[in-house]
Amino acid sequence: MPEFGTDFAMQMLIDTKPKYFSDLVRIAGLAHGTDVWLGNAQTLIQEGKATIQTAICTRDDIMVYLIAQGLEEGLSFTIMESVRKGKGLKDEWVAEMEAHGVPDWYIWSCKKIKYMFPKAHAAAYVMMAWRIAYCKIFYPLAYYAAFFSIRASAFSYEIMCQGRDKLEYYLADYKKRADTLSKKEQDTMRDMRIVQEMYARGFEFLPLDIYKAKARDFQIIDGKLMPSLNSLDGLGEKAAEAVVDAVKDGQFLSVEDFSNRTKVNGTICSLMSDLGLLMDLPRSNQLSLFDF
Repeated sequence: MPEFGTDFAMQMLIDTKPKYFSDLVRIAGLAHGTDVWLGNAQTLIQEGKATIQTAICTRDDIMVYLIAQGLEEGLSFTIMESVRKGKGLKDEWVAEMEAHGVPDWYIWSCKKIKYMFPKAHAAAYVMMAWRIAYCKIFYPLAYYAAFFSIRASAFSYEIMCQGRDKLEYYLADYKKRADTLSKKEQDTMRDMRIVQEMYARGFEFLPLDIYKAKARDFQIIDGKLMPSLNSLDGLGEKAAEAVVDAVKDGQFLSVEDFSNRTKVNGTICSLMSDLGLLMDLPRSNQLSLFDF
């Protein structure tokens, strides 16, 4: 899910075990702060000194908590502003906080913070993620079709649509090379993990049909996903649109006819043939004497 799909955010979910929507808002605040989670709230939660409900997660938490402890409202706001900007606490503020029963761990946490996220911003992110989560759970194929069509930047038909076993093979290889992956491979790995999730939920891809597939949009057909033409490595959007336009003029007579009408180069045609996407079309329009 947006805001919760990175390794960093997923580890936060494991560590904090959220139970309420408000917990997710607090986690979003932690994820967008600086020196708020690692070496701070995470340590306090692990040591049992704080929970996800009591740790400092957004800048608003500080002012609201200090006012509840009895500090003057204006001072509570001033302390919040200083802490959320990474300017720490003045000695007189610490004395005032201690006089009102603010625990040592809370003061320690304030001193470590370099930047804090606003609660309203975190709430907006989580509300958006919550809506998407609803669609993902109750309309899964529509969700995956939309994600792969719009958000997947390095989707690969060859790697991701040939079944779960092949995907797991490539995913294991990418994980072994995690420290040396190129930017494109990192994006591909991100998309592979979404496909892995889709397979784990029991959904599958249909083989790409050049007569039915769209240029850039995935489709739901018979309870499965039909990938887009541009999911083929090397087949850009313009070439994919050319294939869609060529289909309107009727079926292809051969690989040669396909290439001539779509302007798809020989390398991509060979790849499509190897993947069984050209439906056993003959290589050429020319008939051999041996065909009779």
